[in-house]
Amino acid sequence: MSLELKFSNAQLRRINMQSILYLCSCPSQVGMQIDSLRKLYEYQANCAERTRSEVQTKVHERIAEATLAAHRIMEDCLREVLIIEGWDPETLEMPQNLRTLLEQEIEGG
Repeated sequence: MSLELKFSNAQLRRINMQSILYLCSCPSQVGMQIDSLRKLYEYQANCAERTRSEVQTKVHERIAEATLAAHRIMEDCLREVLIIEGWDPETLEMPQNLRTLLEQEIEGG
């Protein structure tokens, strides 16, 4: 079993930083969950390597399997959210209309 990545760790950081800076943290929330799932998957892989018990091996495999499914779902979700919001798919630049949310909040606040 291996974790397939649709977004690199660097791409996730880029999305997360822009989302936080421009008051549109929903993509960032999804990105943080993806990052967390990657860490959980890595943790399970490390545990599985050290485990000698058949029961524990099955436990780690089951958790890793569920993590793979959740990771796929969340990466698909992030891709769809970026499309809906109009992010540039190549550069992962946030669209200008979302960037202005911060300015509007400051002016209105």
